[in-house]
Amino acid sequence: MSRLPHIVTLSSLFPSERQPMAGLFVRERAFRLGARLSLSVVAPQAWFPFQALLRRLKPGFRPGAPAHEQQGGFDLAYPRFFSIPGALKSLDGLFMALGAWSRLRALQRAGRLDIIDAHFGYPDGRAASLLARWLGVPYTVTLRGTETRHAQDPALRPALQAALRGASRVFSVSESLRQVALQLGVPPERAIVVGNGVDLARFYPLPRAEARLTLGLPVDTPVLVSVGGLCERKGFHRVMACLPRLRERHPGLRLLVVGGPSPEGDWTPQLTALSRELGIDDAVVFAGPQPPDALRQWLSAADVFVLATRNEGWANVFLEAMACGLPVVTTRVGGNAEVVNAPGLGSVVPFGDEPALDAAIDQALRTPWDRAHIRAYAEANTWDRRIDQLEREFLALAPAPLAREAAAST
Repeated sequence: MSRLPHIVTLSSLFPSERQPMAGLFVRERAFRLGARLSLSVVAPQAWFPFQALLRRLKPGFRPGAPAHEQQGGFDLAYPRFFSIPGALKSLDGLFMALGAWSRLRALQRAGRLDIIDAHFGYPDGRAASLLARWLGVPYTVTLRGTETRHAQDPALRPALQAALRGASRVFSVSESLRQVALQLGVPPERAIVVGNGVDLARFYPLPRAEARLTLGLPVDTPVLVSVGGLCERKGFHRVMACLPRLRERHPGLRLLVVGGPSPEGDWTPQLTALSRELGIDDAVVFAGPQPPDALRQWLSAADVFVLATRNEGWANVFLEAMACGLPVVTTRVGGNAEVVNAPGLGSVVPFGDEPALDAAIDQALRTPWDRAHIRAYAEANTWDRRIDQLEREFLALAPAPLAREAAAST
């Protein structure tokens, strides 16, 4: 009996009942690929014997996940791996591989492992390289943005380099990340850009006045929106610092901050304190984390999307905002300029240049945007187009009989 190649997605960042908003972009790609090929998910969770004590000082730290879950008809396993907070990070790849070993071996024995599909270069990619060697299967690594920092870390660079050089394919969500892979010695023919996509059935513009009334916002005032985990990197504080001056030019201006604690930390106390310090409590709405089906309402209520981030690979939320007709103002880091790549879509400013950010937001609020054009750009970047490319690549890597059978069935 013929069967499709079975992909095992390996990612330390993946949604679970305890962290429903973690790694949604990883799940989106994995499940869409799994609708065409066969899929299991192994999402190792960092663990340390005394981390429950740390949670008393830092609520939300490493909440973990159930051992197993079913989501969307797919099997998910969340094995634990030993990881000391803030120390010996160069061993995380090895410990992740050891923690995931038994689950992947069981999948292989059940005929459900042909290719390991790792997300993030380290520690996930390093773990995949070890597991692939032990189990005798090929593996791929997807670069999502952390790799720029890890490539500059003397303790982690060798492990990252080994992981990428041994991969059958290195997918990167932006060309800037592909260049990181090439600098680490990945052959150009094995380094491929596959950006994230957007779900147009989930993200589309709602009538602005209707969205604002539903959310309790004034109908006739300018509104900015920024979305992401409430950590330092996402730069909500950088946008907030511009509000006092912007409100002088745009009376009644509101900023919608959509997001909650993330694996990178929780800056909620710092952001609320900054709001009071700047005297903009009445201008900032902390909306909390919003599921994708609710997010379109917050996006549709706004005039401009802003993300003053310090680092990104390919921010899905840009396309989600554009699918709702919003122009984007963001920083020139990572792959941001590859997404916001034309004046008709928004603007990109140097990171850390507050006057430039202020001026770009001001101009965006004054510009009569062609929102149909912005939506059309999002329509050209759907998930289906990305998955078409990924499916071809995974079929090319599958054992020859499986690849031939899969190709014959399409």
